[in-house]
Amino acid sequence: MISLKSERELGQMRKAGQIVAQILDEMVKMAQPGISTGELDRYAESRCKDLKVVPAFKGYHGFPATVCISVNDEVVHGIPSPKRMLKAGDIVGLDFGVSYEGWYGDSARTVAIGLVSKEAKRLMDVTEESLKKGIEQCFEGNRVFDIGHAVQNYVEGFGYSVVREFVGHGIGRALHEEPQVPNYGPKGKGLLLKSGMVVAIEPMINAGSHEVKVLKDGWTAVTVDHSLSVHFEHTVAITARGPEVLTLIG
Repeated sequence: MISLKSERELGQMRKAGQIVAQILDEMVKMAQPGISTGELDRYAESRCKDLKVVPAFKGYHGFPATVCISVNDEVVHGIPSPKRMLKAGDIVGLDFGVSYEGWYGDSARTVAIGLVSKEAKRLMDVTEESLKKGIEQCFEGNRVFDIGHAVQNYVEGFGYSVVREFVGHGIGRALHEEPQVPNYGPKGKGLLLKSGMVVAIEPMINAGSHEVKVLKDGWTAVTVDHSLSVHFEHTVAITARGPEVLTLIG
């Protein structure tokens, strides 16, 4: 069932999204060589307490941390650890969400740690731009697969591949709602987009093969060929005025 949000409800989701963006901004600044992924996670959890919001991921289906932190060939759902130290040249995906008064926000960014390779920088730039291309499709009357088609068409033009096993999603009173929002698909197909829908668009793009596998921890997804992977995400409302990105500091 698709949930259409009222203007009042979108107001609550804006607040959730802005808190997500604020804490992500702070984590991005902290993400330097020598810091552990565990320290970043502890910081995010403490900021959730400060700002009186609930971490969206901790305990979700048993996930043990506040932030999904995925490094280099890790695609999504990496588990933070005090033993996992970031080093110059790494690229790090920070996937984070909160619940504010029962309304969710969800966003992700991939960060360069110190100087990274030209290949890594290019993959990051292309993936971030593909998210913008997807957001541009979030108009009433378009279709869900228009979003994925825009992402796929853009990144494949650079020789990159779109992960199939994990997709974007609706969001609102629950972290994951209908519809699913793949980062691929045929233009003009899928569910009709309507004003009041809110979706989390999250391209996960690999430098090599699109294939991934989940490690023995049951969470961390990595590229099968160990190629680099990049993840960006925003929570986006479809409105009569066009797309509104909720996970930005306004």
